[in-house]
Amino acid sequence: MKQLHPGFKISSRIANYFGWGLILILCIFPFAILKFTIGLDFPFLVPAVVGAIVLLLILIEMGVRFGYKNWKYELSETELKIERGIFGKVYKSIPYERVQNVDIQRGVIARMFGFSGVGIHTAGYGAGGTEGYLPAVSVKEAEEIREFLIRKIKK
Repeated sequence: MKQLHPGFKISSRIANYFGWGLILILCIFPFAILKFTIGLDFPFLVPAVVGAIVLLLILIEMGVRFGYKNWKYELSETELKIERGIFGKVYKSIPYERVQNVDIQRGVIARMFGFSGVGIHTAGYGAGGTEGYLPAVSVKEAEEIREFLIRKIKK
């Protein structure tokens, strides 16, 4: 089975740092308001924030590394196989005859680091979403996957 593009780790880090950083700021905000409006002192706040930041950095890094290591895919003769997950493994097999469309997405970060996301739309999958998604493959490989699947659809 093939591994994702290393750019997956970069985009995952950015998304996690932004998301968890925002949550951390929202948790600290009430304490800051109380300190600067009515002068309440919270001596535990600075060590707690530093500890939370260190813990978040460690957990995010572990999640990114394990997430990258455990997301694999394979194009077999009859289906696309996707395997992912850290604690709970998800195994998907998408038969080529069910594939209806293949999208390639390249956001700003993906363009900066030279990778693409590939979304596989299938017949019968609800709400117009993608049944199969590869978040980071090289630009060349994304085009090859798309062409391969389109050829399989036409047969």
